[in-house]
Amino acid sequence: MTDNHSWKLAAKFDDLRVRARMIQAVRRFFRERDFLEVETPLLIPAPAPEVHIDAVAAGKWFLQTSPELCMKRLLAAGYERIYQLCKCFRDKERGERHLPEFTILEWYRANADYRALMDDCEELLSGIAGELGVSSFISRRGGLVILDKPWERITVGEAFLRYARMDVSEALAKDCFEERLTERVEPNLGVDAPVFLYDYPQEQSALARLKEDDPSKAERFELYIDGIEIANAFSELTDAEEQRRRFEEASREREKNGSSVYPIPEFFLDSLPQMPPSAGIALGVDRLAMLFAGRKRIDEVVAFTPELL
Repeated sequence: MTDNHSWKLAAKFDDLRVRARMIQAVRRFFRERDFLEVETPLLIPAPAPEVHIDAVAAGKWFLQTSPELCMKRLLAAGYERIYQLCKCFRDKERGERHLPEFTILEWYRANADYRALMDDCEELLSGIAGELGVSSFISRRGGLVILDKPWERITVGEAFLRYARMDVSEALAKDCFEERLTERVEPNLGVDAPVFLYDYPQEQSALARLKEDDPSKAERFELYIDGIEIANAFSELTDAEEQRRRFEEASREREKNGSSVYPIPEFFLDSLPQMPPSAGIALGVDRLAMLFAGRKRIDEVVAFTPELL
């Protein structure tokens, strides 16, 4: 006998309503600040090569893992404030907080750095909380996460010393940075109030620019609430030659690990010298919905999971 799962879909009504109101608040936030909503293609010829992110192949092209390359090309073409709500796809991702198809919010500011995006996050989430009528807190794990501003800002170095009892340079030398970050640092972040974890080691810079006064660190932050990573932001790298070097290094690492190697996104690299100093951020919409709906699993705040299809 076939179960059409209608009762499971019906049981999500309240959570999907929270999600819908949250997205409406997001659009209002950016409209009031004169951001242009854009749509870029889901199907692209070359995703950004990153060591631990696997794209889903679609014929000879790929479903996007992020809209960032196309959005940065718009910045290079003269757009100053843009945002996008869209679907992204990543292979081999499934768990309490992961789906292979998920919704992402990205926004970019020209002539700004990552500190401006921290301010945006505080204003955006406070606005969403107001829209949902929860005012200045989120109920989590039997307690409250207070959203009152300003939120704590802690460097990666400080967080490792405080929670992992280890210097970052030692963690990198012993090749246990990700392990210590995941197991010892992240669970302690944002438990009582949101936290910005910032200034990542240059080895974790991805597409971020390095700090002028300390090139051993990258202008990158992640936002944590209740131990969950909500957003990842950069002051964007605009040096095409350095970006190509990082892409090629990531591709070599992927090949060494036995992972697929993607074409280098040449049109993006060609446009990079025209991009003004900018800052950009990716925020997980599904995870944010989990927090505002008071749910532990991402499955509870999306209408359909892969298992229901």
